[in-house]
Amino acid sequence: MFTCNSRLAPAVLLCLVMAAACTGEAPAPYAAVTIDLGLAQVDDAPVYFVVGQSGVPGTDNQGHTSNAGFVVTDEGVVVFDALGTPALGYRLLQAIRSVTDKPVRKIVISHYHADHVYGLQAFVDHGGQPDVIAQQRSSAYSGGSTASQGEDAARRLAQRREALWPWVNDATRIVEPDIVFDEEYNFTLGGVGFEIRHMGPAHAPGDSVMLVREYGVLFSGDLVYKGRVPFLDSPSTDVFNWLSGLEWIAGLQPQPYIIPGHGEPADDTAASVVVTKEYIDYLIDSMRPAVADFVPFDEAYAAIDWSRYASMPAFAASNRGNAYRVYLELEARSFAR
Repeated sequence: MFTCNSRLAPAVLLCLVMAAACTGEAPAPYAAVTIDLGLAQVDDAPVYFVVGQSGVPGTDNQGHTSNAGFVVTDEGVVVFDALGTPALGYRLLQAIRSVTDKPVRKIVISHYHADHVYGLQAFVDHGGQPDVIAQQRSSAYSGGSTASQGEDAARRLAQRREALWPWVNDATRIVEPDIVFDEEYNFTLGGVGFEIRHMGPAHAPGDSVMLVREYGVLFSGDLVYKGRVPFLDSPSTDVFNWLSGLEWIAGLQPQPYIIPGHGEPADDTAASVVVTKEYIDYLIDSMRPAVADFVPFDEAYAAIDWSRYASMPAFAASNRGNAYRVYLELEARSFAR
């Protein structure tokens, strides 16, 4: 048995290579993933999902912080999101192969953030090159357009190569969508209908959800977070449109089983959306008086009681930036009147 310090990237890679050699297994095309994806199935439905760990991507979780899932039909597989590294995408592909030998036909991407799209590389290189579907505002992400994403994709890739080496390395690339849509994109595969709806800009410009009515399942992407502080710290975030999207999800009838972008799935719609909704509401309610009274952000932030969220994963990494983003959005709205 080999033991590795997960914070020493070269040691990690050496250990993984040695472990593969000792088992006699053919090496994977990417650095080995040693954590369990935990494949699960929706009751009485050919719908499967994996749940990422809480927190921000790092060597401790090997980049596995987001959720993904797939639906098996008679004519092939539809995947929703591809996880946060090519290595994880390959593991997801292996999980699909453990369930069915039917081809992966389509991959729907909820939005172009690194933790949801870097796994696309594995599907393109080893999964039969399925169609990648995303909302049209995502298509310029690989060029780092702030109009499409609000963050520099090249900068994010460089950061992930530091934080997640060897799972994200010099060979990692961003895969652009093959099919883009405006507000809705619906299709049928193997007699199963898939409804994709654009809900952004909310968390990101291209935020999209996928509803599979036949099985009563909604893949919500990052409109819904559970078990960690949501990420709002982007110039493209629109918290009010985000709240509208959560209201739409809460109003779906019959209520679907929700597979969120982060956190555990549930068949209680209200409980699924409440954590994200209440957090955004708290930020708005906390920042609005400060904006109205021209209180500087640092002063306003220091005066707020954050104890309700301070123990949640990703609080330290995200909360201050989230609050500042809401402060700026409220400020912009006040000047636009």
